[in-house]
Amino acid sequence: MSEHKIILTWKRGENPFEYQKYSRDHTWKFDGGHEMQASAAPAYLGNPNLVDPEEAFVASLSSCHMLTFLAIAAKKKFVLDEYVDDAVGIMEKNSEGRLAITQVTLRQRLKFSGDKQPTSQELDEMNHAAHDQCFIANSVKTEVKVEPQG
Repeated sequence: MSEHKIILTWKRGENPFEYQKYSRDHTWKFDGGHEMQASAAPAYLGNPNLVDPEEAFVASLSSCHMLTFLAIAAKKKFVLDEYVDDAVGIMEKNSEGRLAITQVTLRQRLKFSGDKQPTSQELDEMNHAAHDQCFIANSVKTEVKVEPQG
């Protein structure tokens, strides 16, 4: 078992606490000391210059999948030089009629080097294993698709 902690801080500041007027900006402080500013999505009156929880959710799934994929590829003795993911999350009403990120598509572009190059079947198998072993994917109901981009 492991624990993963953050400290979230929000302050009203000078704005009146009225729905259209209060700031959605807040701070995430992580265990290692890293701090970052976040806000609501612009559609929900947030600051478009800051990361929002929906983007962070997509980034978390993408990052977890990549880290798991890297471990699997390394153990299979492939040499992966670059992993780029143009991930997209879709927010829509779920089967219960609630807004949710119902699908995340990971569009990975991979660059391998060396004599040992994975076949498309081996890539599919590594992606399937990465999805099955990704802690974040195992924690959510969202459908996660992987679309290798060549």
